[in-house]
Amino acid sequence: MDTSAARNAIFRRIRQAQNRPAEPTKAELDAVRDYISGHSRGPRPAVGADLLTHFRQQAERMSDTVAEVPDMASVPGAVARYLDEAGVPRNAIAWQTLDKLDWSRDGLQVEFRRPRNEDLVGITGAFCAVAETGSLMLMSGPQTWSSASLLPETHIAIVPASRIVAHMEDAFALAREERSDMPRAVNFISGPSRTGDIEQTIVLGAHGPYRVHVILVRDS
Repeated sequence: MDTSAARNAIFRRIRQAQNRPAEPTKAELDAVRDYISGHSRGPRPAVGADLLTHFRQQAERMSDTVAEVPDMASVPGAVARYLDEAGVPRNAIAWQTLDKLDWSRDGLQVEFRRPRNEDLVGITGAFCAVAETGSLMLMSGPQTWSSASLLPETHIAIVPASRIVAHMEDAFALAREERSDMPRAVNFISGPSRTGDIEQTIVLGAHGPYRVHVILVRDS
């Protein structure tokens, strides 16, 4: 039994103990949506009208590196340039959703599978990005494995400019609007993995990638 099936089984047992149907009724779902839509929103910091610029500034503040390209076709070339500058071989694993890009044209060897311990580079998309914090919001799925952004030491994320939202509240609102159900895992990534446990000195790459490179696609 996978994690999602196990979670659903637990929820069904809880609902059964409450003498409710195994699956939520339409009335219950509507009540939840009404509560969320009517819930007051707290104060949010101003981020300005230029979400791309604000996101880039915050992402770089969190130790990301950021590049911009005009369209998706330009992404493989940007990845190749970054890997060359970082001194990393042009080998990577990537989300299945990225298999239509012409990676081989730029000398990249990309496999569309979950990462293994020996994989140094993971390439992903992002559900959206948050300008306020410079964070990436990633959702797991059959073709969008969470491990691709967590296991390799270098994480490259591809983010269309149209998928940058102002605040984290907007990211969750977008998820509710576009997804009928939340996935098994939702990860917010704000820069490379880091720790300050040893002598209060920040060390990158302690619990995950020590490089995060964001490629912003100006798709509008």
